[in-house]
Amino acid sequence: MRERITNKDIESLCNRINVITGASLSPWTKNKDGVLRANIGNYHISGAYGGVMLHKMVTEGGGVTAISTTGYGTKRELYTWMTAFIHGMTV
Repeated sequence: MRERITNKDIESLCNRINVITGASLSPWTKNKDGVLRANIGNYHISGAYGGVMLHKMVTEGGGVTAISTTGYGTKRELYTWMTAFIHGMTV
């Protein structure tokens, strides 16, 4: 029987990607006036339609690009995809 993939598992991989790329661990930063600012280059998990995918922050206004191009999938699919992504960046 396979081990269940949790939100914590995929968030951990996402944090690892951000560390490898030197990106912020958080997609947004609140300044002293309380205004949110997008952290361009941040990788983060997006969830919709009962699935998850990996996004990268690309604009100051919070625009993203889909890194996992298979659309919203299961946590296991994203975990496998992110593991391969990390391997490709580190080998």
